[in-house]
Amino acid sequence: MMRPDGHAYLLDNQQPEAGQRFDALSTLFDPTTFRHIERLGIGSGWRCWEVGAGGTSVVSWLARKVGPTGRVLATDIDTSWQTSTPRSPVEVRRHDVGVDAPPAESFDLVHARLVLVHVPDRERALASMIRALRPGGRLLIEDADPALQPLLSPDEHGPEQRLANRLRHGFRALLAERGADLSYGRKLPRLLREAGLRQVEADAYFPLTSPACTALETATVEQIRGRLVDAGIATDEDIDRHLANVAEGTMDLATAPLISAWGRKG
Repeated sequence: MMRPDGHAYLLDNQQPEAGQRFDALSTLFDPTTFRHIERLGIGSGWRCWEVGAGGTSVVSWLARKVGPTGRVLATDIDTSWQTSTPRSPVEVRRHDVGVDAPPAESFDLVHARLVLVHVPDRERALASMIRALRPGGRLLIEDADPALQPLLSPDEHGPEQRLANRLRHGFRALLAERGADLSYGRKLPRLLREAGLRQVEADAYFPLTSPACTALETATVEQIRGRLVDAGIATDEDIDRHLANVAEGTMDLATAPLISAWGRKG
């Protein structure tokens, strides 16, 4: 899958490991996302836009919350994750939030998780999402801030952890080369205020170790193995050794902090 700037996405939805990554991300972050959306007051009849859906867990949860009188529009640049025909109130649509005009309708809630950090024109994408809100509508943006916590293994006490962190640094270098803003998450509260949203708040969630962190690391490294080798960051032997270390389950593996920021359109 190619971006508008001609670069291939590093974590392509069409790669076989993408489904494993979606499952791990859902396990790690769905409870945080759902808590925030509940706090924003979601209820029957709400109209929601899930931007860069990348999977079905949040979309399905939103559909249950809004009920038959509501609507959930799920968009992504690649909708191959949608393997069955969506049922009302869900509509799935191919859409690039950084390039395409926003939907013509207005929404009570617009949500994006782990999307904008990868979008080349983040400013345009954020403006598009805000434009799609009805007056009083809520925006919830959740994005990583890898520069805040750059280590896969914060407790770097042995060669296994040092190898893990070397590969993680390489992964983040590949992201940065493709235009990812590795310190984007911390900017969200200011960006939402500058865009005119009211009642802006934010928090962060930072898992340090869990089976889902392990599953996410395995799927991610398998997905970008060829890129790591081609860039000279690691050899296949390095990657095999790291994956074996991860599979032993004795390392504490972390994610970048997920920063959630929300506000209301005046």
